[in-house]
Amino acid sequence: MTYIASDEDLKLERDYVKLEGGDGGDGYGGALCQSETSPSCRGTGDGGWWSLWWWTKLVLGVVVAGILVAVIFKWVGPFVIDKGIVPIINWEIETFSRTKLALIIFGSLTIFPSFLLPSSPSMWVAGMTFGYVYGFLLIIGAVSIGVSVPYFIGSLFYHRIQVWLDKYPKKASVIRLAGEGSLFNQFRAVAFIRISPFPYIIYNYCAVATDVKYGPYLLGTLVGMVPEIFVTLYTSNGSCHIICEKAAEGTKDEREAGFAVISHSITTALSSFGWQ
Repeated sequence: MTYIASDEDLKLERDYVKLEGGDGGDGYGGALCQSETSPSCRGTGDGGWWSLWWWTKLVLGVVVAGILVAVIFKWVGPFVIDKGIVPIINWEIETFSRTKLALIIFGSLTIFPSFLLPSSPSMWVAGMTFGYVYGFLLIIGAVSIGVSVPYFIGSLFYHRIQVWLDKYPKKASVIRLAGEGSLFNQFRAVAFIRISPFPYIIYNYCAVATDVKYGPYLLGTLVGMVPEIFVTLYTSNGSCHIICEKAAEGTKDEREAGFAVISHSITTALSSFGWQ
């Protein structure tokens, strides 16, 4: 009986040659690639070009980022401060009393977390208007209510949130750990999530689905947000003093005030991230 090799067999014979003895006569077979078109036969000659292309992209990215930072410092920052921040401060002082402004800030900090909106602008206004002590008390009181509302709303959709977390097990593994262990462990986990870059606005709704109790959730949230609150208060107070000093001096150099405010904010932010 005669065996007729098919085209597929001939192609495989052209691509590979069976080695009976292997390297060094160890008895293991191997395959020596002979075809240049086979994906496994491609050498590492292109590695140098790939490394050069990677470094080129890195350098270009750094250059573009530097240009953007220069544009922000020279034009965007001073323009925003002169046309945005200063008019808002003047409008608040002339329109609202301190009592009305406190109610507006308290209400925004209470409602914004329920609609997944950031609370930093309201914290900024609180710092510029009421200073460190009263601003901190106003913020911490409003935040305690603002993070509690999503927690209780999330309890109404407990099973739906569980299904959503099951669809993304890797991403949900971090917040699921917060519900394990004792109450003190839950408190520490929640505080760590607040300090970390995790989007805690979403966590407000998901916390109840991870079986975190309300007490550890609230205390961990308040403790974890203290650094953010102090940084916001410090930045807003410092920026407000700089703007007010420039306005009192009657300076017409908008860039000077812009440079001072932006430098102050960036320095504070970098110090905060370095501390964390």
